[in-house]
Amino acid sequence: MSTNTTNAPVDARLALVRRVAIATIFFVNGVAFASWVPHIPAVQARLGLSTAELGLALLAVAGGALVSMPLTGVLLERWGSGRVTLVSSLLFCVLVALPVRASDLFLFVLSLLAFGAANGAMDVAMNAHGVAIERWMGRPILSSLHALFSLGGLAGAGCSMLVLKSGLSPSAHMVGAAGGGLLLVGAAARFLGQGSAGHAGSTPFFVLPRGPLLWLGGLAFLILLTEGAVADWSAVYLRNALHADAYMAGAGYAVFSLAMTAGRLLGDRLAAAFSPVALLRAGGLLAAGGLGVALLLHHPLAAVVGFGCMGLGLSNIIPLLFSAAGRTPGVPSGMAIASMSTAGYGGFLAGPPLVGFVADVVGLSLALAMLVVFLSIVVATAGWVGASSPEEAALEVDVLRG
Repeated sequence: MSTNTTNAPVDARLALVRRVAIATIFFVNGVAFASWVPHIPAVQARLGLSTAELGLALLAVAGGALVSMPLTGVLLERWGSGRVTLVSSLLFCVLVALPVRASDLFLFVLSLLAFGAANGAMDVAMNAHGVAIERWMGRPILSSLHALFSLGGLAGAGCSMLVLKSGLSPSAHMVGAAGGGLLLVGAAARFLGQGSAGHAGSTPFFVLPRGPLLWLGGLAFLILLTEGAVADWSAVYLRNALHADAYMAGAGYAVFSLAMTAGRLLGDRLAAAFSPVALLRAGGLLAAGGLGVALLLHHPLAAVVGFGCMGLGLSNIIPLLFSAAGRTPGVPSGMAIASMSTAGYGGFLAGPPLVGFVADVVGLSLALAMLVVFLSIVVATAGWVGASSPEEAALEVDVLRG
């Protein structure tokens, strides 16, 4: 758990303002990204892309993020998390409207590459700033920030459904979403604060994970690998392996997402009451146990409940890992978070194809059982959660006050 290492009182009004400002950034990221996703089929049809061409084009989003994430760690150390969060958020809001307006495949890929880079930078920066504010306040807030991202995703997806039903063009909708995001970011800008301190001098491009940071990156890789696998394979498992009705196929991921959002809304209270190690182990056990029992019962209803247990169990693990990475002794907070984010994002990308390859050999049920093994590793190694040095935490407190 975080503590205000200076033991000086934190102004309650300023703390609320800072918290609302960074929560707004998380919400904007969720809304804007979820607003774009439902328009992918329309762009595919307009550009006449095959499924293979679309799949390769969408890899540009991941490619842009994987390039920008380590670079963002450098910028965080030179400019401070507040400035980088603001700039990356503004860029993200502008670039999110470009893919639906692309006139050919080349411009589509180029726009996705830029959009992915901005999203990756924003993801690292807003988490780094959230960690800085959390440490300054002396109490956990990162889970609720991730809950705002999840709620933003639900809001963005819901608005997109209404837009598609009303007949508004994807271009008009995304311009509106970008404009709304810019307004919200602009409103939050003056209240973000500088955040973690920028440092002059030479900064390495990327911190090679070692010691506690190496295992935190490994845990993030396994957790986001699991999340990615659930996102892509839960509906296939329900429909093809369990022969669930078509309308029920999407229920697994829907319940998973709702349970994750609910868990994150409660996460800050849990983080204040229990140690990070206890929460990591309890969450991993709930997720592994829920999925394991569901696979053994081999029934659609059990699968939906199992995916819900996974969502609830995993809900606060990534926020806890971000917070722990920001406290890694001897490593600048922004660089540590960028390093862990890159590893975690790699897991999110690796999860779906890994499950697919294994399923081709042993079947989808056993391939999903592999996730239970990965979650068991998280439970067994949850003790690798470090703490920050008092000097590093005090520096962020001073900068946020300024």
